[in-house]
Order: sequence, then C-alpha cells, then structure tokens
Amino acid sequence: MTPYLRDPAAIYQRSFEIIRAETDFSSLPPDAEPVATRIIHACGMPEIVADLHISPDFVPAASAALAAGKPVLVDAEMVRHGIIDKQLTVICTLNDPKAREIGLATGNTRSAAAVDLWGDHMEGAVVVIGNAPTALFALLEMIDRGAPKPAAIAAFPVGFVGAAESKDELHANPRGIAYATLLGRKGGSAMAAAAINALTRGAA
Repeated sequence: MTPYLRDPAAIYQRSFEIIRAETDFSSLPPDAEPVATRIIHACGMPEIVADLHISPDFVPAASAALAAGKPVLVDAEMVRHGIIDKQLTVICTLNDPKAREIGLATGNTRSAAAVDLWGDHMEGAVVVIGNAPTALFALLEMIDRGAPKPAAIAAFPVGFVGAAESKDELHANPRGIAYATLLGRKGGSAMAAAAINALTRGAA
C-alpha cells in the first residue's frame, strides 16, 4: 500500500499550499483569492483560474448579504447540501410540486420553473446555481422583466447544452449585480457550494 497522508488538517493545509503554488491569481480581485482557492479545491484543477471571473464587488456584496441574514437561493439539492454553514437560510424549490406544474405548463425545465418560485426571496439574496443552465437563463429573464435583484450571483451551471451560453450572458451583461462564474462547460454543484463556503469559512 502506498503511504498516504491521514491527518485531515494536514491534508487541507497541504492541498491549499499546492493550489497557491500552482495558481496565478493575479487576474482576480485580491479579496477573491479564498473564493478561487475553494473552487479549485473542489475540482482539483488550478488551470480553471483562466476562465474564472469574479467581479470586484462580489465578495463584499455577497458577504454583506450573508451577514445580514439574506437567504441563499440554490438550483439543486446538491448545492444546498454542499454548503457547510448550516446557520444560513438556504432555499431550494426544485422539489416543490409547483415547479413541476409550471415546467409542464410552460414547456421549460423543472429547474427553470423552480426559479419562478424565488420571487418573494430574491431581493438582496445570494443566488447560487451549480447545475442547470436553464435556471441561470430563467433568473436573468426574470430580472429583465423587473424582478427584484439579488445582491450577488454565483453561477456554475455545468454541461454541454446551454452552460457556456448562460454564463456568457451573465458575464457580458451582469445587470448591475455582483457575480462569480466559470466560463465554458465546466462547473457543478461542488464548485458552486465552494464559492459560498469560502465566504463563510475562508480558504483555510
């Protein structure tokens, strides 16, 4: 058997040392380094920093919203369960029966329909999308129609259909909202949850 590191704290420390040694964070706002570090830790790929875009106001805006007790709106249960701080109010409406009804009625995905149920919670919230591109598209459409704006958006939908396009839309026109996103096909619930964990726990 190959010898391996067993101590959890030592594993974390060594992981973050490797990330910092192999990653050039110079393209990101200085206060976003813990966010980028956590995201890289979640996927094991320092090279994604080239496609990682974090607006200069993301960390202060999202941190202030969380400190004020604003809800975290997520598109998937995997994102909800990946967020470590259980004191946060995390809302996922994907399994609400109304989401299925809206999806069938509109011919859209249940993920997109679930976003329609966020209306009463949107203003000043932190939105975290780690799965469905249609959820991000639906969110941006709602905002364009005049829905209350969240304080920040962490957008990490993943996949081959719509993921890159939805993130490109956010990056090209963030609608005055602080955001973090990973351009291209890569993404996922682990990365999305990691962005929030970095805000509440740092990168140590």
